[in-house]
Amino acid sequence: MRRGSQVIRLVTTNRHKFVEASEILSHYGVEAEWVRYKPQEIQSDSLLEVVIWKGFDAKKVVPPPFVVEDTGLFIDALGGFPGVYSSYVLSTLGIRGVLKALEGVEDRGARFVSYGLLYLGDNMFKVFRAVVEGRIAMSPRGEGGFGYDPIFIPQGGVKTFGEMSLEEKSRYSHRAGLFNKIGRYLTSLSTGETVINMLVRGGDDGEDAY
Repeated sequence: MRRGSQVIRLVTTNRHKFVEASEILSHYGVEAEWVRYKPQEIQSDSLLEVVIWKGFDAKKVVPPPFVVEDTGLFIDALGGFPGVYSSYVLSTLGIRGVLKALEGVEDRGARFVSYGLLYLGDNMFKVFRAVVEGRIAMSPRGEGGFGYDPIFIPQGGVKTFGEMSLEEKSRYSHRAGLFNKIGRYLTSLSTGETVINMLVRGGDDGEDAY
């Protein structure tokens, strides 16, 4: 990818993710193009491995440059659950199922961990990571956002993500942190993040978050 490029493809079937990411990238003069494709995922306990293999799969059908992303909600009292399985848990148990698992639990500490893989072409990948600390609310609050937003209160905030406007959420959220890093990289190519040349790195540096 050459310096000065202004278009990046976001590979996701989730419109909410695309809207949030494209809003952040626009601040860097980067135009986001939505590619509605669901990359194949592997079964793994590592978000990093999941996002890398999603990138491998997307590379077969999506021209560069593109970004794939994966996010997990890690809840301290549940040993990091649902973590890598956040999407599956949301579609089966829902947020009320998660709240039920926390009934009577005082420790509500949790965090969102996000990985984004940027494919630049010529077998060059770059991986970015962002984390937002916070806590789980006692009950769902707010009609905005999506996923676990109605039950997650970011550190330093009093509202759930579901109670925030997109602009307000972008001051706190893991996705905003992730795409701010990607936006800076796309405009300067000097963030110093780790470049991965078609290799799967052992371990998951997200483990230090839970």
